[in-house]
Amino acid sequence: MLPPEEHHEIVVKGLYEQMKPVFDSSEQPIFLYLDDNHKACNSKFAKMLGFKSPKEWAETPSVLGVSVAEKSRETLTTAYWDAMKKKTASTNQITWIKKDGGTFDSTVVLVPMFFDGHMFSVHFVTSVVS
Repeated sequence: MLPPEEHHEIVVKGLYEQMKPVFDSSEQPIFLYLDDNHKACNSKFAKMLGFKSPKEWAETPSVLGVSVAEKSRETLTTAYWDAMKKKTASTNQITWIKKDGGTFDSTVVLVPMFFDGHMFSVHFVTSVVS
């Protein structure tokens, strides 16, 4: 049996590979989230936040602490837990923090997903032009 951390890396990679056609061809930035250490995104999401690659973003220690503005953290956290516990999708207004410290507003559709015995959230992001 694999240690949990190694197993979670395999599970994230598996869901990402299964959704790869969506990640690669969607016009939207997308990320999937199991926990702060196990997440993945498409290149559009990484670029939107000013990261060089999806891998660089995935290596950040905390989505909430690094990429989500303080005023949006409770909203995103509540949406995540509703997805995990109630299996409900939601649409939320989220303000993001770019790597350079700038911010921008977006609409995020958060969808619960189940893969290989684990609940994930998948986030489809639309930047709000003001």
